Amino acid sequence: MIDPGQGTAYPPHAGQRVAFFGGSFDPPHFGHIAIARAACAALHLDTVLFAPVGAQPLKPQGSSASFEERVAMTRLAIAGEVYFSLSLADAPRLDGTPNFTVDSLEKLQAALLPGSMLFCLIGADSFLALSHWRRAAEIPFIAPLIVASRPGERLDSLESALPAGLSIEADPETEFRTPSVQLYTYRIRNESGDSAPFYLLPDLEVEISASAIREEMANSASIGSKGKSLLPDSVREYIRAHDLYRPQSLAPAST
Repeated sequence: MIDPGQGTAYPPHAGQRVAFFGGSFDPPHFGHIAIARAACAALHLDTVLFAPVGAQPLKPQGSSASFEERVAMTRLAIAGEVYFSLSLADAPRLDGTPNFTVDSLEKLQAALLPGSMLFCLIGADSFLALSHWRRAAEIPFIAPLIVASRPGERLDSLESALPAGLSIEADPETEFRTPSVQLYTYRIRNESGDSAPFYLLPDLEVEISASAIREEMANSASIGSKGKSLLPDSVREYIRAHDLYRPQSLAPAST
């Protein structure tokens, strides 16, 4: 198992703006990097915590690569990115039970230093499953959501994913724009009248699913065009060196 001390779980300074970015990262690719960069630019984040998940409760079949391999690939993918850190906040639990985002967010929130702000960065595909997450209606109030949407995907196509009891409305300052990134701001409200900001990054021209990469590798003796265009060189070399995502029959026989 990996020593939790090998990951950066918490911000080192007070007053930081930190985004938790959990996922399988199976493998981590340029889509993940682009989402994190856009969030940093739009919300002036100090740190994005890339947190490979040990066991996703909504994916009982598990990941193709082991947790250790996904951590190693994530570390390689974000190397040299000043605002990105590896986090083991979602490392496999000792009792073998699934990891729940709400638990990780609460632990991170409790460890934040004064004046710091925690966000939860997710892709649109994850947001569409939000209502199935544990204590889903509480998550936006523990850490405001930053949702990275696909081209043409607006809030009206995502609003139905909100957990029961939550509503959303436009914020008076509805749009933030830089030469490289656009951001829409909303407010989420619950039945008690509490509110929290909600941020939408629209029209990100990136592939945010790793399934096509894994499928291509499973059907080829080498990493093809999708892998080459979507994977950092260091991650691609790690996959090749460890024969990941290939059918067992294609892997060299062990001696």
